[in-house]
Amino acid sequence: MRFVISREALIKPLQLVAGVVERRQTLPVLSNILLTAEGDQLSMTGTDLEVELVGRVQLDEPAEAGSVTVPARKLMDICKSLPDESRIELTLSGQKAIIKSGRSRFSLSTLPAAEFPNVEESPETLELSMLQSQLRQLIDKTGFSMAQQDVRYYLNGMLLEIANGQLRSVSTDGHRLATCVSEVQADNSLNHQVIVPRKGILELARLLQGGDDPVRLVIGANHVRAHVGDFIFTSKLVDGKFPDYQRVIPRNGDKFMLGDRQELRQVFSRIAILSNEKYRGVRLTLSNGFLQVMANNPEQEEAEETVAVDYEGDSLEIGFNVNYLLDVLSILNSDVVRFKLSDQNSSALIEGFDEEGALYVVMPMRM
Repeated sequence: MRFVISREALIKPLQLVAGVVERRQTLPVLSNILLTAEGDQLSMTGTDLEVELVGRVQLDEPAEAGSVTVPARKLMDICKSLPDESRIELTLSGQKAIIKSGRSRFSLSTLPAAEFPNVEESPETLELSMLQSQLRQLIDKTGFSMAQQDVRYYLNGMLLEIANGQLRSVSTDGHRLATCVSEVQADNSLNHQVIVPRKGILELARLLQGGDDPVRLVIGANHVRAHVGDFIFTSKLVDGKFPDYQRVIPRNGDKFMLGDRQELRQVFSRIAILSNEKYRGVRLTLSNGFLQVMANNPEQEEAEETVAVDYEGDSLEIGFNVNYLLDVLSILNSDVVRFKLSDQNSSALIEGFDEEGALYVVMPMRM
């Protein structure tokens, strides 16, 4: 096996593929990436058994065909350390991969390609196409509220729901919920739900460049596969039932507050400085035309600020985790944000005033 490639052509796809590889592995071969050279193409594969990423790059000249696995981090660090415009030659010599570039020479240990695991294929159930920018937006708008290491394992990921020619993303950690929807090229009669694990969502987001380039999603019984340019990304699905998000979205709120998103964000950020570091609670008091925001902490320190808002109706006092409010205000694009409320024990529905498709639910907290 032998191939020659420029550093510029290799480094970006190598970084993406190596990003899938976990630093600590139970199997030595999982710390490696699989290199397969054939014709004028090099294929690189990284996996942690949950997610797999295959990247393909053009070689500078036809290769001597072959395949081998090499340590992902070391190969990436070598490539990063080489000067720009370098040409890299890799040859297989016995159990070693010899990397040469200019006057530099490196010898890396290898493991046989036969030991490298493949993510099992599962029968395809449906396929759909959309723009990379659309899928990236669905992930960006909802990914922040995925749970992390929750015992309810089905929350440690994102629900993707295909229905009525639309793809909807939903995530929740039990205290807040985010959902966003986008039109896709799919059969309108399709109705399907899958849960993609947290790592799968984060790695897929790294791949998506945005823009008008297409991404093709193929959903199987146990896997979702995304074809993005020269990459094929595969993730196992979470085997579980996602909560009925429609029941969580409050429908009967009768109090509406409109406010300047940036101004509210700055007020919440200032008041948060003196909130309880553990619980991060702030108290919101709504009255005609004004919102008062207050916080205190165990050191008996207090902060309060009043901001003008568009609100008419009975006064309302309600508590929230300020971090959850700031997360929503950071992700919305609309200049004006709308809060829909009913009482101090009911969740708030938050959305951009002129922004369709994205909804956010935040549960209140006792203050």
